[in-house]
Amino acid sequence: MAKISISKRAAVTPASAIRKLVPFADTAKKKGIRVYHLNIGQPDLPTPPEIMNLIRKFPDKTLEYAPSSGMPETVSAWTAFFQNKGFPYKKEDILVTSGGSEALIFTVMAIADPGDEIIVFEPFYTSYAIIAAMSNVILRPVRTHVEDGFRLPDKKLIENKINRKTKALILCNPNNPTGTLYTDEEVRMLADLALKYNLFIISDETYQEIVFDGKKVLPFSNFKDLLPQLVITDSVSKRFNSCGARVGCVASRNREIMAAILKFAQGRLSVATVDQLAVVPLLNNHEDYVTGIRKIYQNRRDTVVRELEKIEGAAFRTPMGAFYIIPTLPVDDSDRFAQYLLEKFSDKKETVMIAPATGFYKTPELGRKEIRIAYVLEQRKLERAIDLLNIAVRQYNRLK
Repeated sequence: MAKISISKRAAVTPASAIRKLVPFADTAKKKGIRVYHLNIGQPDLPTPPEIMNLIRKFPDKTLEYAPSSGMPETVSAWTAFFQNKGFPYKKEDILVTSGGSEALIFTVMAIADPGDEIIVFEPFYTSYAIIAAMSNVILRPVRTHVEDGFRLPDKKLIENKINRKTKALILCNPNNPTGTLYTDEEVRMLADLALKYNLFIISDETYQEIVFDGKKVLPFSNFKDLLPQLVITDSVSKRFNSCGARVGCVASRNREIMAAILKFAQGRLSVATVDQLAVVPLLNNHEDYVTGIRKIYQNRRDTVVRELEKIEGAAFRTPMGAFYIIPTLPVDDSDRFAQYLLEKFSDKKETVMIAPATGFYKTPELGRKEIRIAYVLEQRKLERAIDLLNIAVRQYNRLK
């Protein structure tokens, strides 16, 4: 009898670059070693009391199913959120999802068939690769480089990646994992390409308000001709420090896309009722809260940049948004180094966990000397974490 086997889809789906080293971190903690987590975008800031109070005081006696499209109050709050930003979205253009991740899954499955291609700029958020594998969709990578701050390449180079199977471009702006804020010219270039070649744009806007030094994002929603081809995915996780709430959304003026996504949403039934209701006050008045955390993350960005400059041989550009940075380190292999940090290194019973950048690339062998740092800890902890990184680099290289 032939051996029973899992699907090819399951076999080729990659592990998360952010979470794959968790068992090593758990083992280190059992040994009494303190681990500073710079590997995952989990902010240490408290979740706003408006959210927590509504969760604690949920008045109903029964937790009923929410509508598949989202609680009416939550859909209305997302509508207010977009309209407060000047985006032309109405209630019928929005569907509530279980975080930004489900929004991305639904979007990819709605616009692309197995074998279709989506252009992605590497390094990119690791879940894009997982979602593509789940959907049997091919990611067509366009490389960007640490040396110039991961700027988009020449328009012609991107055009060379477009073929008859290309269905979409995906962009996270400001970017996870690089922290890059794309210029107005870069955003216009992608909008022009989408219009020229009749492509969808998936705009991952999870970090759109977390932008530094007085800069602002040029939203794709500003391009009226692009609206039928634009799908926005978003989430409350990072801007409201509520990753565990799992409330996101898909927004699009394309009726066919939204009808398809509603069918997918009906298949998973609904998003958690209490969580949806809890985030309504923040969505209705997001800018008051986001202004404060923007300043906090800019200060943390400045701390990380200052401390990374002390690592001899490190190379990077100062990020302008989100709360990530990808530096090059003077190590031979970032995967091996990341595991070394958790298995063999400690200083005063402390170590640091980072994400090797290889998992943010589609092209094999890229990112071997790069890591992603999420600066989601308070300043004192960040200083210590980067100091540990500096000590570990020196010790690691003495072992070679």
